[in-house]
Amino acid sequence: MERKIITTGDGSKTIQILDWDEQYHSKHGAVQEAYHVFIKQGLDLFRDTEIGILEIGFGTGLNAFITLLESSSRQLTINYCGVEKFPVNDDELALLDYSTTLNAKSEHAVFQKMHEVPWEEIHKIHPNFSLVKRRMDFSEIRNRNEFDLIYFDAFGARVQPELWTEAIFSLMYAALKEGGVLVTYAAKGSVRRAMQAVGFSVEKLPGPPGKREMLRAKK
Repeated sequence: MERKIITTGDGSKTIQILDWDEQYHSKHGAVQEAYHVFIKQGLDLFRDTEIGILEIGFGTGLNAFITLLESSSRQLTINYCGVEKFPVNDDELALLDYSTTLNAKSEHAVFQKMHEVPWEEIHKIHPNFSLVKRRMDFSEIRNRNEFDLIYFDAFGARVQPELWTEAIFSLMYAALKEGGVLVTYAAKGSVRRAMQAVGFSVEKLPGPPGKREMLRAKK
């Protein structure tokens, strides 16, 4: 499918899939969305501890990179697992230029390393941030009681409804520890009901710019 780099509402860039008219991040602001959904409503729940994070849709690495940058100030040790079936290519990563956008040029090599390290292996990317990237379909996840937090950042239900079903959320529920949390930009009623059907306690929260609501689910 044809792809292009676009500039979003906050000046940060993302990838648009033209055939779907769908973006990797919000067209209203890629960085703003990442901070609001995954940091403010997810990572902010954790301080001074060691946590495991599962990202559904590693994609551009933006969420992982922001999480790494935030981990030091929060005194968090993070074991991060990013699942992605179709990795972003090097040319696209260069054009996205997230280290400049995030005023983190000193960490540009770290961002590059996140994408360059081999898949299926655990790598120490930063003193308090370990990463394993898994190249697989989301339906193949079989972790049990392993993660404290899930960033659910799959493409929207409009274009990939099969990723927002009870079957997928059952796998997410199993992968979380008791008391673990899943956050997503989505707020559709069908998504909320699918989460509740597999046992999650779900709350609606104010959404990022351009979106009225989002969901947070707890095991």
